[in-house]
Amino acid sequence: MGGSAPGQSPYQRLSQRMLDISGDRGVLKDVIREGAGELVTPDASVLDITLWGMELGLLSMRRGELARFLFKPTYAYGTLGCPPLIPPNTTVLFEIELLDFLDSAESDKFCALSAEQQDQFPLQKVLKVAATEREFGNYLFRQNRFYDAKVRYKRALLLLHRRSAPPEEQHLVEAAKLLVLLNLSFTYLKLERPTTALRYGEQALVIDQKNAKALFRCGQACLLMTEYQKARDFLVQAQKAQPFNHDINNELKKLASCYKDYTDKEKEMCHRMFAPCDDDSAVGEN
Repeated sequence: MGGSAPGQSPYQRLSQRMLDISGDRGVLKDVIREGAGELVTPDASVLDITLWGMELGLLSMRRGELARFLFKPTYAYGTLGCPPLIPPNTTVLFEIELLDFLDSAESDKFCALSAEQQDQFPLQKVLKVAATEREFGNYLFRQNRFYDAKVRYKRALLLLHRRSAPPEEQHLVEAAKLLVLLNLSFTYLKLERPTTALRYGEQALVIDQKNAKALFRCGQACLLMTEYQKARDFLVQAQKAQPFNHDINNELKKLASCYKDYTDKEKEMCHRMFAPCDDDSAVGEN
């Protein structure tokens, strides 16, 4: 590489060896570590971002890639900047590592097909689309968008419910269903709908009756419904499966506390109902 001209800024020196990906040198890229597979698609969930330059940058990346980008002001924060951290008309440097992305376009197209059309595809295709829907749900769940996550999980479950599989492959469908049912149970707990959370948890237990996570979700739901005996039964079974699970043990402590409060209030109510009257006068005999 040739020497830099005197008086150049670090950004100017860096930009000389970077690739122009916007066509006007507004977005420049330097790959630090190569990625693998397909480029990010425009429909990928990773593109929930605000900077135009960053979107262009991500569209040039592959899974596992690490790259450095220079964004001119028009592709970054513009003439206003982002006070107090970024002054007006600032060129910014970002280093981005793309761990993964979800392409929902393929999934959306498949889900739009009729059941008969979907049956023309191999089972592995259905499992892949269902997994993408579940992963998309997880992405939305992490953003606390529980209603949207529920929609994605239900789409995955519908795909798995209506697809028949030969006996030797049915375990693959059941394993995929189990993951979605556990996600749905947790999501309905977050939506404060414990009755529905319990229903999905019990469906998960039909597939795997000793699944600690399913038992735990059912116990949580019953506790919210103040069905303390059922909550205890589920949580004790979950504890047997995972004796040192911190969340399960804490939920049992919470149950004990809630049950004590409940029994204390019951005792107080009974005491008030059957306490002797203040008036000690006896009824006289005729």
